[in-house]
Amino acid sequence: MDTQSGSLRQVLGRLANAQTLTAEETERLFSIVMRGAAPPEQLAAILMAFHLRGETVEELSGAVRAVRQVMTTLPSVPENAMDVCGTGGDGLGTLNVSTAVAFVLAGLGVPVAKHGNRALSSRSGATDTLMALGIAPSEDLAQQARRLNEDNLAFLSAPVHHPAMRHAAPVRGALGFRTIFNLVGPLCNPACVRRQMIGVYEARWLEPVAQTLAALGGRCIWAVHGETDRGGSDEITLAGPSRMRAWEGDRFLDLVLTPEMAGFSRRPIAALAGGDPGYNAARLIEMLSGQAGAYRDTVLLNTAVALHVAGRASILENDTVSSDLLRRNVATAAQAIDSGLARSALARAQDADIRGDEAVSSPRMIQIAGLP
Repeated sequence: MDTQSGSLRQVLGRLANAQTLTAEETERLFSIVMRGAAPPEQLAAILMAFHLRGETVEELSGAVRAVRQVMTTLPSVPENAMDVCGTGGDGLGTLNVSTAVAFVLAGLGVPVAKHGNRALSSRSGATDTLMALGIAPSEDLAQQARRLNEDNLAFLSAPVHHPAMRHAAPVRGALGFRTIFNLVGPLCNPACVRRQMIGVYEARWLEPVAQTLAALGGRCIWAVHGETDRGGSDEITLAGPSRMRAWEGDRFLDLVLTPEMAGFSRRPIAALAGGDPGYNAARLIEMLSGQAGAYRDTVLLNTAVALHVAGRASILENDTVSSDLLRRNVATAAQAIDSGLARSALARAQDADIRGDEAVSSPRMIQIAGLP
């Protein structure tokens, strides 16, 4: 038996006895996985053991470090760049909220390094909808950095920046349930941003996600979770209260906000129901073109919080969410949409190839039926 096989067997034995691993042990374990050196049956057993017991902050931190070591990182990132994304896995099948938020933020001059993936548990992930909009994933790091610095927006596709994840993909697909990788991926932004708003599909992950990103050098980290009439959401929602575990650079805060605090009425999560990539892309364009409704209000609410995370406009007063400050940020986000700034950010992303970037083969915005 070689040393590596013995190490994996030892880890399996400990996990089988419900023992936890240190961050260093977990980092070594996932380094083996990222090299493709873990046999599928052992990897499946390891992921199952983590899933049944529940991952600790130490284990999550170690796994994130291992993945970050082998990811393809973006050069020349603005100091104040941020990411806004969700873990997925809530099973609600909603429209793409964080992708829309990225366009609004970019319109307001906030650099957004938006990390995303193809659909895993929904009908249309961020990358699927972007491709329907004519925005294809790019493997050109210099081009991505240029988009981020010049247009305040770069879309970083997970398969492009995390090629080592392919070694775990067959096992993840065969298992068919959420694993530690659902949490690890969103915590490994290829731009290494220090400001992140991360939506989690279950409230129990608020603390581990916030603590992990804080321990890895985060400057402002908000892990958010919404309560809806159909279960938990990895977005701030109109369907019920939303909870946040926030790292403000020197302290952790437990926060709650409701739609009413932002001036919105509650709406059932069904009002945000999504569809295939073409459908979601069309709804996103309509919303950025001024259409009122639950989608717009959800995007405004999430953008209002994201503006705080970006360091642009605080919504905290005495370490609680201020309704007045939240509504001010909502108004700022609404102005970005109504003035056309957000849709201009979308147009710049679509027209990047005209300015010298690679050709985009996906359907362009004007080819989506029924829209201008």
